[in-house]
Amino acid sequence: MIPGKVLGYYDTEHTKNTRNWKEVFDYTVQQPTLAAASVDENDHQVAHWENQWPQHPPEMREVSEEYAKEMVALGMRLMELIAMSMGLTAQRFEEFFKDHTSSVRLNHYPPCPSPELALGVGHHKDPRVLTILAQDDVGGLEVRRKSDGRWVGVKPTPNAYIVNLGDVLQVWSNGEYESVDHRVIVNSEKERYSIPFFLNPSHYTMVEPLPELIDGHQKGAKYRPYNWGKFALSRKRSNFMKLQADNIQIHHFKN
Repeated sequence: MIPGKVLGYYDTEHTKNTRNWKEVFDYTVQQPTLAAASVDENDHQVAHWENQWPQHPPEMREVSEEYAKEMVALGMRLMELIAMSMGLTAQRFEEFFKDHTSSVRLNHYPPCPSPELALGVGHHKDPRVLTILAQDDVGGLEVRRKSDGRWVGVKPTPNAYIVNLGDVLQVWSNGEYESVDHRVIVNSEKERYSIPFFLNPSHYTMVEPLPELIDGHQKGAKYRPYNWGKFALSRKRSNFMKLQADNIQIHHFKN
């Protein structure tokens, strides 16, 4: 992975060291997006990620940037509602998004001749704050039901988004909110498109339970602090290569 070239088109993404059956186009909201330069805790250098826009179609960049802008506004409004649901001020989370690293992905899942042998995306939990997903009417998203561990299909609803809570919100809420395990199955006859927006904090954010949610509570902090930028970069690396071991997860920071 080359710093500054982590965005744009690719079709070799891995999830949990397994190749996904799809192709993607990634772009970030901020230009440039400030990101951690390495996963080394002692390296304080900052990388500048630049979007890799194609020449055709010529209107793609303008439309995509306008969509991302609207998604940021929606994401921050949702964060206000989530904050108030936990007894916090509506603007409690604003400080974490000054130089946010949010991004958008265009997913294309081609028809798969052997759908029982492949997944569009392997099971995982989103490492970020929120994922706001737009999808077509083909379907394929499944979530693992907590009560019995079974995979349940998420039926597409016209003109509606699916909102996934991510690991960062799970840590901020000290476990009151939980990220959801999900995957995407493929179709032998139909192609599928989806557009997830990923709401991410600034790269220098130290992710930890909010003090007001643990002060005075006997349960204490369930997670140790970690740097979002380095955590995100470590997860991003696994998109491009098969690692020798499972990638870093938030359970590695659990007390």
